[in-house]
Parts: sequence; structure tokens; C-alpha cells
Amino acid sequence: MIDVVYDACVLYSAALRDILLHIAKVGLLHPHWSNEIQEEWIRNLLRNRPDLSRTSLERTRRQMEAEFKNSLTKGYEHLIPTLQLPDPSDRHVLAVAIHVNAKYIVTFNLDDFPNEILQLYGIEAISPDECVLRLLRQDSRPVFQAVKNHRLSLTRPSKMVEEYLATLEKQGLAKTVAFLRKHKDDI
Repeated sequence: MIDVVYDACVLYSAALRDILLHIAKVGLLHPHWSNEIQEEWIRNLLRNRPDLSRTSLERTRRQMEAEFKNSLTKGYEHLIPTLQLPDPSDRHVLAVAIHVNAKYIVTFNLDDFPNEILQLYGIEAISPDECVLRLLRQDSRPVFQAVKNHRLSLTRPSKMVEEYLATLEKQGLAKTVAFLRKHKDDI
């Protein structure tokens, strides 16, 4: 199982958050986040989607933390002042990754986590697409199972394979979708 930190930007979208969590459920990834990361995606989503309520997003947060009991990370705060990143407001994400000995920070904001800095800690920043694609190349069967589980969990409305893949593509998983299209019968 690979320890990863999910940055707030990959938790923001329900579709992306859910597929990443389904992949974690099959035992490929051990996701980590902090209260600060959780609060950031919720705050940003509420700012951009006034139709959503804090109550419903907090329910999602509680469900995530109940499902992944060891994912909420604490005790990393002392590392924050010792870290240097292009955007100082991202230091908490790197601090969480260092604290849990994560292999990856899964983020869309790759420029905010320069390789030369992360390499000092044995950490790599990768996009969600690259993360899932690496898992597919390593052992596709559990990823196919996670994708299928996620697709079948969607009931409002349910999605056929091609419709589901189009949703994933909109979430920035273009390479992953190209791989999955070759294996439609498995998902």
C-alpha cells in the first residue's frame, strides 16, 4: 500500500474525490490529509458552489474520516516553519507528507511542489491522472475493481461505461481514461 497525501484540489470535485477514495478502498493507496486540507477544499467548494451546504460537505468529511480511520493526520505542524515552497501556504501539505512518510503528494498544482525540494524528503508530486495510471500499469486488476465499484455506486443517475469514462476525463484523468477504454469489459 502506497502512502499518499491528497491535496485539497483533488478532494474538491466529488467525482475525482470518489474515484481516488474507491482506489484507496481496494488497498492500493493509504490516503492522508489534515484538518487544514479538509477545510480548504470545503471552503473553496462553498465559495464556488453556493447551492451546496456546509452541513452536507461536513457529512462527506466525516464519512471520509470514518472510512479511512488513520487518514486524518495530526502532529505535523512543527515542520511547517522549516519548509520552503514557492507558495508558503502549501507548506502544510508537504509537512503532512513528511510526517506520514508519503511517497506521493497527489495534486494538480505540480509547480507548487518542486521536485528538487520534495526529493530531499523522498516525496514526489504527481497528478491524479499519473497516480492512477501508475497503479494501472503496476497491477490493473484492483484498479479495474475500484473503478467498477465506483461506477456501480452511482445511482443518481447511474452511468454506463462510456458516460462514466467521459466524467473521469472531465476530471483531468485523460491518460487513465485512454487506458480504461481499452478494457471496458472490466469496468
